[in-house]
Amino acid sequence: MDTSDAPAKASAPVTAPAIWYVDPQYWPAERQSIFANNWQFLTHESAVPNPRDWRADTLAGFPVVIVRGDDGGLRAFHNVCRHRAGPLTREDSGTCDGYLTCQYHGWRYMLDGRLRAARDFGAASDFDPRDYGLFPINLQIWRGLVFAGIGDNLPDLPAQMAPLDDRLKDADWSNLKVGLRRTHLLDCNWKTYVENYLEGYHVPAMHPSLDAEIISEQYRVTVDGHVVLHDAPPKSPEAVYDGLWGWVWPNIGINVYNRGLMIERMSPVGHKQTQLDYLYLTPDGEAVPDATIAMSDQVTAEDKWIAERVQQNLDAGVYDTGRLSPKHETAVAAFQKWVADSLK
Repeated sequence: MDTSDAPAKASAPVTAPAIWYVDPQYWPAERQSIFANNWQFLTHESAVPNPRDWRADTLAGFPVVIVRGDDGGLRAFHNVCRHRAGPLTREDSGTCDGYLTCQYHGWRYMLDGRLRAARDFGAASDFDPRDYGLFPINLQIWRGLVFAGIGDNLPDLPAQMAPLDDRLKDADWSNLKVGLRRTHLLDCNWKTYVENYLEGYHVPAMHPSLDAEIISEQYRVTVDGHVVLHDAPPKSPEAVYDGLWGWVWPNIGINVYNRGLMIERMSPVGHKQTQLDYLYLTPDGEAVPDATIAMSDQVTAEDKWIAERVQQNLDAGVYDTGRLSPKHETAVAAFQKWVADSLK
């Protein structure tokens, strides 16, 4: 049979080895090489609207705090006092009196990070308060979304987001505000969950309610730079989803609904757990529709179940490597390459 004109078949890449997902020694390296050297989603501008408003969070094990100064500027710092590493906050958010104050010994910091007072420290010939300001963190805002950069070797955020900007075109997010926050904890390595997010191959088998809303046969995944775009046309204008899911390296999902969107941060909690932080943004912060919550809860429960079962099988020590579908899992292959490159 003459096959000279037959299209060339794409290869089926070998997956990353199981040890990636079970060996705790990978976590410290990933924390520094991947998460410290890439932009991490923190919150939306509307979460800290006024001067002296602050919000605390943890990014891949790094405690951080952002605060809006009296000048209106937004700044970020490690949530670590320079005295003996006490926290500057007790709650997740609040409004301060013009200072960030250590909850341990009461050292006070200006909202630009300078040490204002080392409370009752005593005279010391070799202590200069000017040398003990808070450790700063890089901050950038894209379409109202606040990103923090722990390290100094950070990519160009606007350039990284360009494929998503192009896909969104003239979408207006200017009136979006925080409508709801939700958190889900999964017993799996963060990479196990991310890889599940990066392909639609499992949708017909795992997500019947989502499969009923979209045209699965037209589900398309595109890798552009360090952005992954999922396009799945909805079957009707009343569908909960708008048919677009974006993902940005290393761990941020942007889920577009027919009214607003949800930012999904896939936060590693050590090497054994993953925390999904959902931030729903709606027009003027209106209540998230019940149908959106119901669909989100259903899909999340299904993803949690399968990700945890996969993790159990990885931990069992039987499976080492598999093969990736050249039709459906190109984004998984790209992700595994980016992880490998970061850990070299």
